Amino acid sequence: MPFVLLGAGLLRFGWFGFNAGSALAASPIAGLAFMTTMLAPAATLVVWTFLDVMRSGKATAVGAATAIVVGLVAITPAAGFISPMSAILLGAIAAVPSYLTLQVRAKTSLDDSLDVLAAHGVGGTVGALLTGVFAEKALNGVADGALYGNPRQLLIQGAAVMAALVYSGVMSFVLLKLINLVVPIRAAMTDEMEGLDVTQHGEDAYIVAGGGVVAATHGEKPGTTPGMVPAPAASTY
Repeated sequence: MPFVLLGAGLLRFGWFGFNAGSALAASPIAGLAFMTTMLAPAATLVVWTFLDVMRSGKATAVGAATAIVVGLVAITPAAGFISPMSAILLGAIAAVPSYLTLQVRAKTSLDDSLDVLAAHGVGGTVGALLTGVFAEKALNGVADGALYGNPRQLLIQGAAVMAALVYSGVMSFVLLKLINLVVPIRAAMTDEMEGLDVTQHGEDAYIVAGGGVVAATHGEKPGTTPGMVPAPAASTY
């Protein structure tokens, strides 16, 4: 759990450079992208937390981390094109379809442990489409969206989304087939059960020894690495 939250925090911080830095200058557009990148994930987080509480009665840390990523993905296509208030709306709206997709995926056999479909696929699609709704030419100097009298922009965004889906789908299928001829994409079930650190890399990250967990690196033996911490009462590694 600490690593999940640490990773989300690093993403949250780095995404400012990703979006605002795309302006390639310390310009008003960069400032706009910075502000919208801050606000959209905050709105996603609030809505996602409410959805979590409504569904399970609990607000979860993993849900918060996922919500932040969804908000960051959703605002990326719109960051330099919409107003801060629109960014809040975009982030709030993006939370709902991504959350529902995650719940549906959890009931299937789809191998998507990082919920890339819900966060990046659905979140990115919603963000790209809503760019065609909330874009303001007064801010971006390029085009207005449907909300400001230019519904054609929504059609343009939709066409771009479809083109991206077809291109990525075809290329992924072809590349996976070619790679799978050389190296199997999916590890064997026995390898997964033993642990991929050992079977694929020949080393341990964490090993259980003497009732505690020892951080191990480069094949060090149990007990040779300082910093042993108590193991949970009932856990598997």
